[in-house]
Amino acid sequence: MKALALDKVYRLIEPGPVVLLTTSREGHPNVMTMSWHMMVEFTPPLLACVVSSGDYSFSALAATGECVIGIPAVEIAEKVVAIGNCSGRDTDKFARFGLTLRPASRVAAPLIEECFANLECRVVETRLVEQYNLFVLEVVAAWRDPAREAARTIHHRGYGSFAVDGEIIQLKSRMP
Repeated sequence: MKALALDKVYRLIEPGPVVLLTTSREGHPNVMTMSWHMMVEFTPPLLACVVSSGDYSFSALAATGECVIGIPAVEIAEKVVAIGNCSGRDTDKFARFGLTLRPASRVAAPLIEECFANLECRVVETRLVEQYNLFVLEVVAAWRDPAREAARTIHHRGYGSFAVDGEIIQLKSRMP
């Protein structure tokens, strides 16, 4: 073993696929790229995510208490990264990157048609927002495109490096 710089640890334990988080405040939708999130509970499905207070989406999420988590496939990886490299303060990201908005059923934030799955969420816990920018979200509706059942996701490895889902293996498990 060799010592690893502590600022590199996150590259080993990224929790899941890179996603797109949409919000809508006062009729203005926005989207941001996010990779710092994790499952918290199975039923009801709870997610925790970190949205920096410096991000344009932070104030919309804090004010409205709702969002959509869109799960993109590798085919739009370049768009997903580009979305994360600009701000909604001065850019209509949906128009700039050719994303198609669809109305959600339970929240004001839009679904993204180009994502193979979309999770409508409501904020249910904010005690860690001030200290860690961590929101706990309950998924209140979920959508998946059946035509893209085998969609492969991207996973952030740090500094512009991404891994793509690969082989799936089946092992006996008592976990859901």
